[in-house]
Amino acid sequence: MTDQAFAQADPEWLELIRLARDWFAGPLGQLMLAEEQRLLEEELGRYFGGYLVHYGPGAEPPPTAPQVQRNVRLGAPLPGVEIVCEEQAWPLSEHAADVVVLQHGLDFSLSPHGLLREAASSVRPGGHLLIVGINPWSSWGVRRVFAHDALRKARCISPSRVGDWLNLLGFALEKRRFGCYRPPLASPAWQARLAGWERLAGRWQGSGGGVYLLVARKMVVGLRPLRQERREPMGKLIPLPLAKVNRQAPHPEGRPFNDE
Repeated sequence: MTDQAFAQADPEWLELIRLARDWFAGPLGQLMLAEEQRLLEEELGRYFGGYLVHYGPGAEPPPTAPQVQRNVRLGAPLPGVEIVCEEQAWPLSEHAADVVVLQHGLDFSLSPHGLLREAASSVRPGGHLLIVGINPWSSWGVRRVFAHDALRKARCISPSRVGDWLNLLGFALEKRRFGCYRPPLASPAWQARLAGWERLAGRWQGSGGGVYLLVARKMVVGLRPLRQERREPMGKLIPLPLAKVNRQAPHPEGRPFNDE
């Protein structure tokens, strides 16, 4: 797939996605993706349905849901992407997917609100939206401030803020998980020494992990209530005198009524 087939795409967005893909191909990006792979595989194993849609800048094959019939990857015109589209123009109908995964899509986006709206619209009522992002309140978030690589361009939106956005879009947050507790050290030797800390901190699930995973369910829209017809104001009721019964009235055949 080449850029010529998608010549009208925003060049700034394409450059941002390329830089992010190169960073995830490096040692730090690979470390982060490996921890995310474990979190996503554990979560996606419990979903089933027709379609799972994945959006993210990474070059690695994304995790799949074994019980979902079709796993589709969309995004920029880069290798591995099956459906080419811009971040705010997904070629999907409303409620098309059972599960949508945004893996660092919000981190490397020109318009996170627009991207999240596209993803939310694609999820069917009762379906799930999974969001993976870099935690700004972690050592990875601190490194972003001083970085001179593509990580500096990451937005690192906090999970609480993303949760607020999801609530406004009609989603209920079901789960929040963290991972990648090891600091962003490129040395393989140091990463091997800190592997035990990764396992221990992962069991504690503290909020200092380098990445977070949010699992949100789209609320089912209820039936629209019938519109009540406008009722004209009624006039004031006026009591009327009761009619007296004349028991001495003649019988139709000419005989008087019998009281018995």
